[in-house]
Amino acid sequence: MTADSAPAAVVTDIAVGGMTCAACVRRVERKLGKLEGVTAEVNLATGRARVSHPAQMTARELTSAVEAAGYTAQLVVTPTEVTPARTDDSAEAAVGQERERLVITAALSLPVLVLSMAPALQFDNWQWLCFVLAAPVAVWGARPFHQRALSGLRHTNATMDTLVSLGVVASFCWSSYALFLGGAGEPSMRMPFSLVPSTSDGMVHVYLEATVGVPLFVLGGRFLEGRARRGTGAALRSLARLAAKEVTVRRHGSDELVPIERLRVGEVFVVRPGERVASDGEVTEGSSAVDLSLVTGESEPVEVGPGATVTGGSVNVGGLLLVRATAVGADTQLARITKLVTDAQAGKARAQRLADTVSGVFVPVVLALAATTLGFWLGADADPQAAITAAVAVLVVACPCALGLATPTALVAATGRGARLGVLVSGPQALEGLRHIDTVVLDKTGTLTSGHMSVGRVTAVPDGLGVNEVLRLAGAVEQGSEHPLGRAITAHARRVTGDGPLPGVSGFHAVAGQGVSGHVDGRVVEVLAPEGTDLPVSLRTAWERADESARTAVLVRVDGTAAALIEVADLVRPGSYRAVDRLRRLGVRPVLATGDRAAVARAVAEDMGIAEVHARCTPWDKAELVRRLRAEGRRVAVVGDGVNDAAALAGADLGIAMGTGTDVAIGAADVTLVRSDIEALADAVRLARHTLGTIRVNLVWAFGYNAVTMPLAMVGLLNPMVAAVAMSLSSVLVVANSLRLRTWQPSPARQPRARSAARDVL
Repeated sequence: MTADSAPAAVVTDIAVGGMTCAACVRRVERKLGKLEGVTAEVNLATGRARVSHPAQMTARELTSAVEAAGYTAQLVVTPTEVTPARTDDSAEAAVGQERERLVITAALSLPVLVLSMAPALQFDNWQWLCFVLAAPVAVWGARPFHQRALSGLRHTNATMDTLVSLGVVASFCWSSYALFLGGAGEPSMRMPFSLVPSTSDGMVHVYLEATVGVPLFVLGGRFLEGRARRGTGAALRSLARLAAKEVTVRRHGSDELVPIERLRVGEVFVVRPGERVASDGEVTEGSSAVDLSLVTGESEPVEVGPGATVTGGSVNVGGLLLVRATAVGADTQLARITKLVTDAQAGKARAQRLADTVSGVFVPVVLALAATTLGFWLGADADPQAAITAAVAVLVVACPCALGLATPTALVAATGRGARLGVLVSGPQALEGLRHIDTVVLDKTGTLTSGHMSVGRVTAVPDGLGVNEVLRLAGAVEQGSEHPLGRAITAHARRVTGDGPLPGVSGFHAVAGQGVSGHVDGRVVEVLAPEGTDLPVSLRTAWERADESARTAVLVRVDGTAAALIEVADLVRPGSYRAVDRLRRLGVRPVLATGDRAAVARAVAEDMGIAEVHARCTPWDKAELVRRLRAEGRRVAVVGDGVNDAAALAGADLGIAMGTGTDVAIGAADVTLVRSDIEALADAVRLARHTLGTIRVNLVWAFGYNAVTMPLAMVGLLNPMVAAVAMSLSSVLVVANSLRLRTWQPSPARQPRARSAARDVL
């Protein structure tokens, strides 16, 4: 079959229940991988399998394959469904059952542990009381481990549960033998306790403390681990909670409360003070302040009025708003953010793939080591109970869970934290790329600047009409223009004249590249470029000053006479200066590449302290610049927001799009900055470096823990109960270390000093 005729592949998310360690991950991936044309990536931290499969393959075939591996499976319908195969209610019920099992197991186990560890408290027949209490723990308390171990046995596979189950069974069976046949059942029997097992006293020991301690500490560890793992997905659940369930739609002059699914593009809905904006839209009536902090990370509320855009999920903190829906459902910015975070958490980093590969053979190796330990001790004529003690300790102390959780928990926590800071990464590869970049190519318009023109200085001819009157006339004639300069002049004129209506214009005429003209209040008003025009001295001086500061000058003529010169410029984003300064401090070299003229590019670069400048760049020039920088051995990131940046974004080591940019740019990027300033980029670089440092610590701990504790267990220097505690704590510590990323805060940056007077406009 040729590539052209090959069936299209689709991606399906499946929630997998019952996975406990990285061996389970490998097992599910292998089972799905046996289906023709199927590849799968399974994430232990999120409990999800992302499956790429032929379009003709049904979801039932995929879930059946997972169930055949011994796990539960359910199709994930929405990107905000984060608990494997459970609704919120059933998830709470499952947590309640886990808590109940843990509490009952603890109630039965604690007397056994106290009596076994405190010889002074041992009374006649104490061991039989311990046996009665330990039996239900070994059978019912450890039942989840036995069930999953038997399920793995049926599928010829061994997991972490196999090791725990064998440890419990071995210690309980030996204790039963010692009590009934080995002489440990004598009423007066007393048993010393030591953290290091010893059989040199010639007594027959019972290991009921290991029988109850192993399931108790593993259940406790997994309960804490589960809470921590659910915490890593808190950001995704927070995003889900931002989505409105109902919306008040204004139809035919009356308000109607309807489910959000019934809202359609173009309909007007009501947002009262304190309510969430139900969907992306444009304000048609009212003015208010909107809190975007939970959606985009913007710290300050944004003032909005008629014509302003609002984002679904933001909170109206002021007056009543009427909003016309411009995007609903999966097309809203909140839904896109949620999908990006979900997709990022489904991927795997290179370190995680290595850990999963190791974990795939980990359990069989541990089983072989336990059998070897038992055989070696028995072959060396050691006491059988010493041999069993060492073998049980080997089984219990091994922990592939820490290996499986080291990377995904950190990635889930980091992507969630990034979303809260206004940084959306496409996956683990993007985080790794952020960690290593040393050069960033910055676009100017829409990236360093806002992309919106604004009127700066207005110079009127002395003894002329006056600034306000000239602006009123120029704003009136520019009402018919779609040019950014014209819209900026009209908006400024409305503000200066008190937001009142501007006079009408007749005989409007526009000449591309030259300007516009029309009749306003009986006067001929022209707004045009000043080139080739005789100007009064005051206006020529203003034009030269504007050219030196890289601003655009516009001449206003009334009845054929030059009346004023208006300077228009693109405003710098508030965080651009700090962002460039912070990037340099992080060792990242900034490069400016813009399609604007050289004077403007030089002014921006000089003001920002950027040494390398490329002006008049076409999209192909930007792509070639990226290729050349990469050929020099640099790790290049490109930041842009427009269609003209898409080729450079796709060709870079890392593409970074502004969230306010075009869909083409966002689609070509690896990272999207939802916030309106590029200071989020410096936050993203630091977060990526901190995340990969956390992953490195986790992996060192996970590998080091097993490398140290297993030899100790093999030589008989580790009590099985202590081994159970160590094993449980290893996973909890790894997850807890990852959870620190949820509270990571960008360090406050030093405010850099502007390098020129052109600080506010470029």
